[in-house]
Amino acid sequence: MDTGVDSEVKYIPDEQNATEAAVKRAAAIVPSARQVKWNCMEFYGFVHFGLYTFDPSREGKAGPEIFNPEKFDPYQWVRAFKAAGMKGLLLTCKHHEGFCLWPSEYTEFSVRNSPWKDGKGDIVKEVSEACHAEGLKFGVYLSPWDMHEKTYGTPEYDVFFKNQLTELCSNYGELFCVWFDGACRSKDKLQDYDWDGYYDIIRRLQPEACISICGPDVRWIGNEAGVSREEEWSVVPRVIMTTERNPGYWRQIDKVPNSTWMDIGSREFIQQYDELIWYPAEVDVSIRPSWGYMKGEAEKLHSLDTLINMYEKAVGGNANLLLNVPPNTEGLFDEADVARLREMGNEIKRIFSKSQLANASAADGKGRDAGAVLNKDRGQFYEAASEELPAIEIHLTGEKEINLVTIKETIELGQHIEEFCLEIPAAGGFQEIYRAATVGYQRICRFPTVHTQVLRFRVLKARGKTSLTEIGIYYDDKHRNL
Repeated sequence: MDTGVDSEVKYIPDEQNATEAAVKRAAAIVPSARQVKWNCMEFYGFVHFGLYTFDPSREGKAGPEIFNPEKFDPYQWVRAFKAAGMKGLLLTCKHHEGFCLWPSEYTEFSVRNSPWKDGKGDIVKEVSEACHAEGLKFGVYLSPWDMHEKTYGTPEYDVFFKNQLTELCSNYGELFCVWFDGACRSKDKLQDYDWDGYYDIIRRLQPEACISICGPDVRWIGNEAGVSREEEWSVVPRVIMTTERNPGYWRQIDKVPNSTWMDIGSREFIQQYDELIWYPAEVDVSIRPSWGYMKGEAEKLHSLDTLINMYEKAVGGNANLLLNVPPNTEGLFDEADVARLREMGNEIKRIFSKSQLANASAADGKGRDAGAVLNKDRGQFYEAASEELPAIEIHLTGEKEINLVTIKETIELGQHIEEFCLEIPAAGGFQEIYRAATVGYQRICRFPTVHTQVLRFRVLKARGKTSLTEIGIYYDDKHRNL
């Protein structure tokens, strides 16, 4: 079995021509249409629900007889997620303990043998129907690791897993995402997953769905703490994906390139690898300390400020945010969680409610109109005339208070900005008020309040030709210090 070291890795000496060659390769890589669509979702929810909800021991020894969420209401989940501003719901249809939330034809370890609805219920069906009825996208998580299935660790398990994957991809409407992970922690069994076979099923049955985590479309940020990198590149070496497909890589996590490493996209890093891919990041975190429901955690919810910080750093740091909310044994979100989600949604709306762009105009340093960055139409964008570093001046209608700016690259053309700054007029020229590295899908910039009629966005370093689809300018009167 492969030990986790990717065969595609080829070291290139640290020479300027090698670096420039890597930069050109990176600049030419663009996302697929499904990856762009996924990025535009920005924020969606995870629901961890299963036998472990009813079994505080978490030992995976309980049977279906304990699963009975008597007040289960998927519409409560969906409406709470919508109130938070989420655009999708991802359900743990089967977690590591192997219990299926749908009546799978390939195991007795499912809701079919539970007291819930006398064994005639289907959690996956009801959640998918609620999502589609309420305008929320629906996705499924299927754990590759199955502690219950006896064929696990043998070639027969792949047949079993593919059958269950086919059920989920065939019977529950359109999926925006199929989510895996690389879990394979059994001490006595190590399953060599047929990832390419899994991908083939998804592409055939759900061609619009992104395959996330251990898949070709979306990568894990590298932690479960809601923390992203200051420099988040969507273009990374292919080894980042192929490493995480290997069930043994966790045993060499410090030695084998993977998503937990802090630098996976810099010039210095990518020049060491021949093949680069578009592989955007997803930040995942639970609203509570535990991913599955645990009594006594209602007082331990992340604060509103913490959640907003995660949101701004993730969605505003070239990643999407996946926030988990675990239902209780009744099959409902606790009211504390529902209230916090509502607060979060209201706060996001408030923060971005006071745009300062009414009747504004924009032009670059060469006098070219850059007004396309002032609307939210992704079909319109500004592109620099050459690889020269552009400076775009935005003129507001009178002096405005501003302390928050959003910037979006036209990722359909690639990710190119490596460093930029924001400036306002000062005696004899311009004064810098903010500086950061990458942009990608979006960068949210917070800074102390300034009063100005002109804001200049200036690219300081780039890979190829700069292209922008949006610059937003706001004033947050709460003066949040995050």
